[in-house]
Amino acid sequence: MIYVQIADLYYQNGLEGLLIKTAQAALQHQTPENSEDELAIVLIGDEEIQQLNNQYLGIDTPTDVLSFSGGDIDPETGKRYLGDIIISYPRAKSQAAARSGSESSELQLLVVHGILHLLGYDHAEELQKNEMWALQAQVLKELGLDSINPS
Repeated sequence: MIYVQIADLYYQNGLEGLLIKTAQAALQHQTPENSEDELAIVLIGDEEIQQLNNQYLGIDTPTDVLSFSGGDIDPETGKRYLGDIIISYPRAKSQAAARSGSESSELQLLVVHGILHLLGYDHAEELQKNEMWALQAQVLKELGLDSINPS
């Protein structure tokens, strides 16, 4: 199950479905045997994501996406809770404008990016970054999007 929470200010018809479809595609691409893993996607504002970034990473600035790994197994369902993906809607909107892209494609990129982090991928080093960006591009291509990657 993929849980989606969208702050009222950013709610749009169809947005929840887009985020779920994107997350399902990323999970199916990376872990077909575990594609029923559970996670949450939360869309919030810059102020809220800045508070989380400061509280958990010690970085007192807003960011586009944060991922918090879970890994717990629900004893009743046997499903693994991968974790939470927190996205700044205003940041996604401004990044989309800077790339001359759509807000929806930017949100899809951030969902895929967040899921890859939950699955253990990182981009701290160049080799890791190249691998992660290639995986993002594959998933986005499967979703019918051009290959876009965060800076």
